[in-house]
Amino acid sequence: MNFSFQKHAYFYLSLFLIFAGGALAAFVQTNAGSIAIRDVRFTSASGAIMSGLLYVPEAVSAQQPGPGVLAVHGYINSRETQSPYAIELSRRGYVVLAMDQRGHGYSAPPAFAEGFGGPAGLQYLRGLDIVDPDQVVLAGHSMGGWTVLSAAVQMPDAYQSIVVSGSSTGTFGVPAGDSRFPRNFGLVFGQYDEFSGSMWASPTGVGIVDTEKLQTQFGVTSPVQADRLYGSIAAGTARQLYQPAQTHPANHISRSGIAAAVDWVQKTSNTPSAIEPRDQVWQWKEFGTLISLCGAILFLLTAGRMLLEIPLFADLRNKPATAAGIRDQSWWLAALLLLAIPALTYFPLQGLAASITTSAIWAQNLTNGFVLWAVGNALISGLLLLLWHYLLGGKAKGGNRSAYGITTLGGFSARQIYLSLLFGAAVVTGLYVALAINHWLFTADFRFWVIAIKMMSPLQLRLFLSYVLPFTFFFYVFAIVLHGQMRDSNTRPEWKSAMINAGLAGGGIALLLLYQYGSLFLTGSLAIPAQALLTIVAIQFVVVLPIAGLISTRYFSTTGLILPGAIVNGCFVTWLIVAGQATHFAFIG
Repeated sequence: MNFSFQKHAYFYLSLFLIFAGGALAAFVQTNAGSIAIRDVRFTSASGAIMSGLLYVPEAVSAQQPGPGVLAVHGYINSRETQSPYAIELSRRGYVVLAMDQRGHGYSAPPAFAEGFGGPAGLQYLRGLDIVDPDQVVLAGHSMGGWTVLSAAVQMPDAYQSIVVSGSSTGTFGVPAGDSRFPRNFGLVFGQYDEFSGSMWASPTGVGIVDTEKLQTQFGVTSPVQADRLYGSIAAGTARQLYQPAQTHPANHISRSGIAAAVDWVQKTSNTPSAIEPRDQVWQWKEFGTLISLCGAILFLLTAGRMLLEIPLFADLRNKPATAAGIRDQSWWLAALLLLAIPALTYFPLQGLAASITTSAIWAQNLTNGFVLWAVGNALISGLLLLLWHYLLGGKAKGGNRSAYGITTLGGFSARQIYLSLLFGAAVVTGLYVALAINHWLFTADFRFWVIAIKMMSPLQLRLFLSYVLPFTFFFYVFAIVLHGQMRDSNTRPEWKSAMINAGLAGGGIALLLLYQYGSLFLTGSLAIPAQALLTIVAIQFVVVLPIAGLISTRYFSTTGLILPGAIVNGCFVTWLIVAGQATHFAFIG
């Protein structure tokens, strides 16, 4: 074994990126050490454990309490998603609790219970001796808006004002069309918000100003004017609409979206340190966690090379067999089919999953949908592969198990299966350890926007074990198609094969999103408005699936087998999905 620095420079670079990004994120979110970030736990009325990150400016104390803000994320996000709001408000002197909703992050399931956990968060924040209970503001994005509105319903005298982004009144027991509830109501709603229909009964984001629901909420009978202050802050009847030119998920990662929320908070409460709302630094924290995320992906691509130098994994060091895939014009037809299948099945198979009842094993609604989509795609692709192999000349042109990477040229080996399992688990576990250290040092994870690699709770780890097998099955079949059916050259450089496979893996979903968002930006409405949630959720797969293509290519090239890469992908993607989804089953104990 020779673990020289030069030979494994990219692996060491991955570790540098992970921890350098974490250090930058910590520097920004603590405002160079002037804000303490505490990982807190508290209980709901029913005794459920709730989770949050508490941002505490150094100027506040029990003797000099400061104003507080309860900041809550949207559906299938987590407390870290609210860090832009938390960073900007804490550097202005507010004590900010960025909490996990029920069933999200590290808060106990099920999702949607007890007002999404909002009343518990508000009670906890107001109970802190460093918070002025008469100066508490509520802020929520999307379903987080419903969370803080639920808190306002149950505790009508416990807050000063409220601002919701991409959200609405009139759901889950929250009154709609009330010009006096909630107190001092700020609304940030993007001109291209995908949920304009379900939130404010308008086909477009810009059109919500004309809806009866919004006008009644503002106490007017004419179109609501953006950026105009209606009512009185002193009387608690203030209303203001902000309409930045952005989409729903861009609310929490755009300068204009954050500025609007900060403006309303400062306008309706006693701001300890007034800073112009567009004076923002949170982007640097996001850049830091993006650097860590890039380091994490590089880790997955390079850690295995070091493992293969250990004698234990000697049997995995093989060269790929001669390519026997589709060639000439037929390759392009197969590529188009490969792009079309995931795009055409995404909405229908997710819709079928809605009928699956959650259980202690299959406890996450959307993850159940991803499993059905993945397994469905694997079965369709597998059947087409068999059709090509037996009926369309694949076998006659040299297609066999070794050419497809199912076995090596030496044939089947049970030891290779065992070593592949160990290899894949070791690569992903290594990244998990790096994440744990990064979180311990910097209270940061690996993320950018809607893509996040975060620590799993004990419950999420249990669910990981439930979901990892079907996802790995998908990546196994996916690898046979990429490296068997679609591998048409023996001389193509690995980097070029990796780029082609990344495009084949994620191109179909990218085209689906282009169809949806092309319509949104041209007409103000998605091409299929009823699929707004699944459209937003699909954004992550435009990145995750190409990464899986890179990983699969990397380890096929170094082992001649598809199984090691399939296990790395199965474990990694299952971890990413399970840790980032809502848990809907009501576990007891």
